[in-house]
Amino acid sequence: MWRAAVTEMVATACLVFALTTTLISCFESGQTDPKLLVPVSIFISGFPLLLATIPLTGGHMNPVFTLAVALKGGVSIARAVAYFVAQCLGSLIAFAVVKATMDGATAEKYQLGGCAVNGGGSGVGAGTALALEFSCTFILLFVAMPILEERRRRELGLPTVCAVAAVAYGMVVYVSITVTGRPGYAGVGLHPARCWAAAVLFRGSLWEAHWVFWVGPFLACFVYHVFSLAMPKEELEKGDGSEDQDHSRHVDKFRGDGSKEFRISDF
Repeated sequence: MWRAAVTEMVATACLVFALTTTLISCFESGQTDPKLLVPVSIFISGFPLLLATIPLTGGHMNPVFTLAVALKGGVSIARAVAYFVAQCLGSLIAFAVVKATMDGATAEKYQLGGCAVNGGGSGVGAGTALALEFSCTFILLFVAMPILEERRRRELGLPTVCAVAAVAYGMVVYVSITVTGRPGYAGVGLHPARCWAAAVLFRGSLWEAHWVFWVGPFLACFVYHVFSLAMPKEELEKGDGSEDQDHSRHVDKFRGDGSKEFRISDF
């Protein structure tokens, strides 16, 4: 377990560092609409890391996925706690590197690439941010969780599963930053540990309404878990023909004149 936790810490640090630097680069690129580059950069950052870590630890790299998997019984409480701590430490390491290497003016402009709700008074209200955190996290779980199950990974192949998960992540982030269009709002966090680490190192306005980056995603995890209990299972999609096949396996033999055998399925 401790080896998996260390792997989660390193993988989370790599993911957060890559996401932070590439997203800031998108907005500094000078493109007419840099928001279009956001899902592309998220895919480029997330896909290879998912591909590398899913076979080792499940590729969580995010407290949201760890909680969702723990609610389904995929990991023990002890392992989930170890992953939470590792992901927070990994995020802290990543932002420490970003802070040490990024230009001070750029870091101040983008608030170290952290999760801002109302930066400079030009963002959104806490209620709006909470609604977006909940909605986008639920969409991400709805798309990613079913295909991350072991049986689906075998059917679709690991590269396909990683690609879909990375695309889903980029999609919901893109939706959140386009639906608001506010410069003081950094978009959905989807990653409480990442938002926490940036706030610890940057301080200031990143602590404003910081709670939404925890409450929104975790509430979405619980709601999705309850919803998933009512979702249909794929095994039930065989159709009525499967019942006939099952009945045909159970044979009752009736011999009238001693020469003919009748089966229930014949009727």
